[in-house]
Amino acid sequence: MVSARHSLQEYGDNGNTKTREVTVSFQALNRALVVGLLLVGGWAATNAPLSWGQEEITRKAKNKVAPVYPELARKMNIFGVVRVQVTVAANGSIKDAKLVGGHPVLANAALDAVRKWRYEAASAESTGIVVFRFDPTQ
Repeated sequence: MVSARHSLQEYGDNGNTKTREVTVSFQALNRALVVGLLLVGGWAATNAPLSWGQEEITRKAKNKVAPVYPELARKMNIFGVVRVQVTVAANGSIKDAKLVGGHPVLANAALDAVRKWRYEAASAESTGIVVFRFDPTQ
């Protein structure tokens, strides 16, 4: 087991100080991080749409690519919503895609998929939010 030692000083009411050694397991820190990520993912899933790729862009999509469900997310049974802000160029290609919210394990799959989307051409570029719902049962 890998661990780190840290000195901790405690200050008492009477002005005395005590120093003690504290050992922290990296495995415990890793578990706390995973639990935190799962909580964030659960919070993001509370406003989940009914299907992947729902969008708030007024332009019509000509070609949508479905995200690939990450194997790590499948193993950890992670599900939830990822929101991506996209800027669509006048020619219909994706000019920019930025993560707005969602579980970090699912984010790259959503970003990779939306970057392959194509929209109908328009006179100017447009920006909007695309929402992906990841559910291993679907």
